[in-house]
Amino acid sequence: MTDVRENRTIQLHKTHLLKKLAKWKRFIPIYIMMLPGFLYLFINNYMPLPGLVIAFKQYNARKGIFGSNWIGFKNFEYLFKTSDAFVITRNTILYNLAFIVVNTVMAVLVAVILSELNGKRKKVYQSVILLPNLISTVIIGYLVFSFFSVENGFVNNSILPAFGLKPVDWYSEPKYWPFIIIFVSAWKSVGYNCIVYLATILGFDRAYYESALVDGANRWKQFKYITLPLLKPTIIMLTLMAIGRIFYSDFGLFYQVPMNQGALYSTTNTIDTYVYRGLLQLGNISMSAAAGLYQSVIGFILVLGANMLVRKVDKDSALI
Repeated sequence: MTDVRENRTIQLHKTHLLKKLAKWKRFIPIYIMMLPGFLYLFINNYMPLPGLVIAFKQYNARKGIFGSNWIGFKNFEYLFKTSDAFVITRNTILYNLAFIVVNTVMAVLVAVILSELNGKRKKVYQSVILLPNLISTVIIGYLVFSFFSVENGFVNNSILPAFGLKPVDWYSEPKYWPFIIIFVSAWKSVGYNCIVYLATILGFDRAYYESALVDGANRWKQFKYITLPLLKPTIIMLTLMAIGRIFYSDFGLFYQVPMNQGALYSTTNTIDTYVYRGLLQLGNISMSAAAGLYQSVIGFILVLGANMLVRKVDKDSALI
């Protein structure tokens, strides 16, 4: 009797394993498709993690990462014991907050407008709006220079004289650059950012809009009471991801577009550009690693904090 029970148990176990194996075989093509992305993520994001120890060492190429001298938190003093620490932190945070608000609003509006278009015009407009994102930041820097050059710029030679205004030395006046950088960022990023929102809008059930149209709702009411509420989870998710990088800045935007002009540092200098210039002058890799670790840890804390806040207000819209 005991042998029969044992045989049945073994048989059931084998059947269960065969079923699991059959299910696993069904997903082999998906695993193969996932493999390149998984390898890239592992090599690019996880393999370098042991190198974070450089932030706490005085890196010496001869001794290597783990053989270099341990100096604790002295590398972080590079960021916090300088008179520029407040300026670069303020610029990095405020610019990113402005980018989140302006780029999100513009991306949603552009996505809504594109969703209303049909035919070939839609594809043409999508391509034109996406084009700035594909242009090198170096080229964008020279495009901006062609507009704001003191001697040959379009603004100084064509626009300001038409209003009877004198030419402005744009690359020596820091007060104008917050607006210029925010505008350039929106022009460059909105086309790419609106793709996610456009894909989300196109996936909405059109029955909602048909019912609203029957009830007499105009375009604004359809946007306010249907499109915006349905877009809210996507907006919150992308905003939370952007908050995670609020201590990072687009290096090319803040370095190439202002042409690395010293007179503009008060409004264009961020943590990334400051560390880069410090590396050019001092060549200290450990300080750069400390700045990167600082940015990553603060970004992680901000994402968790923002997610907890969203979870309290609207649980369904939180990431986790």
